[in-house]
Amino acid sequence: MLQWLAPRPGGVYVDATVGGGGHAEAILERIAPSGRLIGIDWDDQALDLAARRLARFGGAVTLVRESFAAIQTVLEEQGIDRVDGILFDLGASTMQFASPERGFSFAAVGPLDMRMDRRQPLTAAEVVNRWSERDLADVIWRYGEERWSRRIARALVRARPLQTTADVAEGVRRAVPRRAWPRAIDVATRTFQALRIAVNDELANLDKAIPDAAERLRVAGRLCAITFHSLEDRSIKHTFLRLSRGCTCSPGASAACTCGGKRWLRVLTKTPITPTPEERTRNPRARSAKLRAAERLPEI
Repeated sequence: MLQWLAPRPGGVYVDATVGGGGHAEAILERIAPSGRLIGIDWDDQALDLAARRLARFGGAVTLVRESFAAIQTVLEEQGIDRVDGILFDLGASTMQFASPERGFSFAAVGPLDMRMDRRQPLTAAEVVNRWSERDLADVIWRYGEERWSRRIARALVRARPLQTTADVAEGVRRAVPRRAWPRAIDVATRTFQALRIAVNDELANLDKAIPDAAERLRVAGRLCAITFHSLEDRSIKHTFLRLSRGCTCSPGASAACTCGGKRWLRVLTKTPITPTPEERTRNPRARSAKLRAAERLPEI
């Protein structure tokens, strides 16, 4: 990741998903002593961890509890116009998956929460217990790419009230024919992914955040995004391509551009960068990671 972000001493960088501070620490070590990092996360537990890990950097780091969709507002409030690089490390964190009380995983029994920002009202319990069967099926299909979405939704609605992560996981397992269970992952994985994305409105936030981030880069500044499933990767790929093409008007439609599209980026990774076998061995969670990078172009 650092190879593509290319942090330099004295630069200003944003870790838009600071989490526990691992990437932020690596960036800060390279931009010291005069650089600055803004770390954004909407998870209060993650920010507490990051604050402890990054304390040695003092005033070089500023942590903000906010969604990365508000990156423009965050930078304005910090008095920052342009930055040298921005990193997005998407999806739920290891800390969130490992905390049963957060409800992100079915590995241990926990409440149906799944909120990254626990100030927001919508929880997974609301989705599985109050949404219509049709809406629930649509979410599982759209965000989980689950072919058995309608059977799963029907089973979950019939099992209401669902109170724990175990209740949902068992409902999914009962709904999907055993012959159709995937070999590599638990059959409930896609449904849990879908519920998490719906609760946190992750894809809509991402669609807003990437163009806003690109606009805040200095010329030659880098934008890097690490994704862990196909929906995120597809969103990043399409947004990078759109921002690298600029005008989207149909050829010959008119003499002048009417769409207002600007060419902000040069895509650096024609195909996503994936972990090496050694990296997968060191960190099994990284097996599905994909990194895409782009560079800010001069304004024309």
